[in-house]
Amino acid sequence: MICCLDLEGVLIPEIWIHVAKRTKIKALEITTRDEPDYDKLMRFRLGVLKKEGVRLRDIRDAIKRMDPLPGAKKFLKELQKRYQVIILSDTYYEFAGPMMEKLDFPTLFCNALEIDGEGFIANYLLRQKNGKEQAVRGLKNLGFKVMAAGDSYNDITMLQAADRGVLFRPPAKITAEFPQFPVTHTYPELLAAFLKTA
Repeated sequence: MICCLDLEGVLIPEIWIHVAKRTKIKALEITTRDEPDYDKLMRFRLGVLKKEGVRLRDIRDAIKRMDPLPGAKKFLKELQKRYQVIILSDTYYEFAGPMMEKLDFPTLFCNALEIDGEGFIANYLLRQKNGKEQAVRGLKNLGFKVMAAGDSYNDITMLQAADRGVLFRPPAKITAEFPQFPVTHTYPELLAAFLKTA
């Protein structure tokens, strides 16, 4: 059994919301909880960053000031005692380093950024389309049973592909749209949902 977890909203706060608050750019508060089209969302974000003069170093400085969600590190350690755990995220290695250190470096599958000569994010490079779903399917093809947890639109195909998918603190509209997934609001509830499956 392998547990696959989304990163933002499950273990750490939403990076873009934190960056929006640090830079006082309200347009950056839109996340995958609001916009299901990831490419549209990222193109919008890159345009805003360039227009507002926000470079990668500015984003990394904001991320360094973040902490994991309260209880996340303890939950992750409890989960790792029982199962192998992989973090499947649509974030980028260029963003994730400081947060991975605070979580004691769990295994992370995510994407990469292309940075121009002035330090602006020029493009984003997905490892593959629907990477979270494809990772789960790949693990299942290797003979693993997979449990997964996420909170946003970009987690739904991962949850659907898993042997058991669980929503963690999702917005009400996602709960309403996808009633087939159990909903958890605390780490003990999420751990219990996984243990129930095992």
